[in-house]
Amino acid sequence: MKVFVTGATGFVGSAVVKELISAGYEVLGLARNEVAEKTLVLAGAEVHKGDLEDLQRLQEGAKLADGVIHTGFIHDFSRFEAVCEIDRLAIEAIGSSLAGTNKPFIVTSGTLLVNPGILATEDMIPDYNGRNPRLASEKAVDTLAAKDIRVSVVRLSPSVHGEGDHHGFLPMLIDIARKTGLSAYIGDGENRWTGIHRLDAAKLYRLALEQATPGTRFHGVAEESIPLKAIAEAIGEQLGLPVVSIPKNEAAAHFGWFEHFAAVDGPASGRLTSELLNWEPQCSGLLEDLERGIYFK
Repeated sequence: MKVFVTGATGFVGSAVVKELISAGYEVLGLARNEVAEKTLVLAGAEVHKGDLEDLQRLQEGAKLADGVIHTGFIHDFSRFEAVCEIDRLAIEAIGSSLAGTNKPFIVTSGTLLVNPGILATEDMIPDYNGRNPRLASEKAVDTLAAKDIRVSVVRLSPSVHGEGDHHGFLPMLIDIARKTGLSAYIGDGENRWTGIHRLDAAKLYRLALEQATPGTRFHGVAEESIPLKAIAEAIGEQLGLPVVSIPKNEAAAHFGWFEHFAAVDGPASGRLTSELLNWEPQCSGLLEDLERGIYFK
């Protein structure tokens, strides 16, 4: 079976490629430049030139494969609404090329979109009237599923952690701490993130590809409730910086655009995912990775 993977050289996507190849799959990876092409070849994958905005190339890649895993996303928060629209269009384009084929199509979303402040479960559907433009991705999935396209969603934790994580939420918090000289949390710091190691996430994508049915949601959650205060304390210990509480009215000045993510309360469960896919996370936890020092080399 050949799988077309977008974001194939990214932090999550590269782990998915390795997982698929180790399990005996052939991989066709989307590559937007020569560096990505070389990376894919070294990993043992075939190269499909193109990017997330080239809808024709996305459709061609999907047609050349027996299934699609979409991990690609443009992580440019300065134009977040625009990149979310690019993602929606990419999902629609890939999905339209799979109509009538029964090929599995796995789309990436996030647990934070579901129901902040309440334990999010796989059977919850987001409020599509919400303001977050990322909601359009899951809405596009529902539209495709209604057409009997075999599309499912993997909702990732806000922190997908592990070796090689340079652009995720943990590196962002660490960078803010280094720049400000403080490892901070907001208020009492009891708002919660979830976490998953990238290798556990990669296995989840493979299992979802193998067992997905239209419209199913899976949660990439190994730890369902990690207080931000505990994360700040681990960062402060590694950097030798004071750990402080920032009042809510001063959070924007300290965290900048990252304030929303530092303040969000987003616990989520992966229990149904584990039961449906027989998936059990086995890698190190978020705090363990911070304490091991892999983010501070």
